[in-house]
Amino acid sequence: MRDDDRLLDLPGAEFGSGVVGVCDICGTRQAVVILEKERYRLCVLDFLNKTWIKSEKLPTAAAPVYRSDRIWYPTSAAPGGNAPAIVLSPTKAVRRPVVLVVPEIYGITTTLLDAAIRFAREGFEVLVPDLSKTDGVGVGLHAALHGGRLLRGGVPVTSARVAGLLGLYRDALRALLAREMVDPARSAVFGASYGASLALGLAAESTGLSAVALAYPVPVRPAKLPSLVTAPILLVRGDRDRSAEAAEAQLRASDAGARIRVVTFADGKHGFLSRDLGAYDLDTAERAWGEILAFLKLNLMPPPPKPAPPPSRQAAVAVTPATGAQAAASVPASPAR
Repeated sequence: MRDDDRLLDLPGAEFGSGVVGVCDICGTRQAVVILEKERYRLCVLDFLNKTWIKSEKLPTAAAPVYRSDRIWYPTSAAPGGNAPAIVLSPTKAVRRPVVLVVPEIYGITTTLLDAAIRFAREGFEVLVPDLSKTDGVGVGLHAALHGGRLLRGGVPVTSARVAGLLGLYRDALRALLAREMVDPARSAVFGASYGASLALGLAAESTGLSAVALAYPVPVRPAKLPSLVTAPILLVRGDRDRSAEAAEAQLRASDAGARIRVVTFADGKHGFLSRDLGAYDLDTAERAWGEILAFLKLNLMPPPPKPAPPPSRQAAVAVTPATGAQAAASVPASPAR
């Protein structure tokens, strides 16, 4: 049963400007108001598939540019042998590149939701593992990530708990690359904060990636791990973020330094992309998303090569056969007798 068949029947309801529908994530019916600076709330993944209150759209209105689905993908890293995820697929029937959005341990946050929707609207097939509904993910993993950063100077990528989480993401990437209508030769990973560090760890063992986009990561351990990344790397951060600054220094010190592009935003703090945090800044976030999308398009959607220029007119004249008059003029005159 689709969401459209389960919508609430609320004749005369006065919710203002908003949508009423079934949440793609929690499955409950709710109304969502579209605020001035926000287009959606955390719990609703695809409000374009819902019904607008007092809508003036005709039944022939254009379909949304993407659709969202919940899937379960096989993985040996989860106790049950499979794990849940959200997939956003462009509705245009063309082969498209893919982006795996890498969470940390908080599930689908506003930042990841924002990233997934923006990427899908630009033509990328996007998969976001749903850790909040994955068996075996709990406080122990939280302690491994944060404790490793505080006690060891970085996320311990090679520890047993973190390696298990990377196995979950590795299987998610494999499932994404196997989906219909995707081009497995054009793939990227994106992560923010601890998720960016985990994305870096995944990229270190995935040599087929075309790009790696990181938003204010924290350092990783071992420190030489970025040297194993073969894809171009984009790092966006604020200049008031000490952990991201340390992660940048770590990246530049590795063999991957030549493939790294860093964009720093003035007065930006850790988490400036998160709509539900005090560090969020609309202008800075929009500029950062613009940099991330431009980077992904450059590496996964390069423009077609320009056609060869037509031959010049001078060259064409040079090879043109001589006319009769020209041929007669070119014959030397016979000597007089």
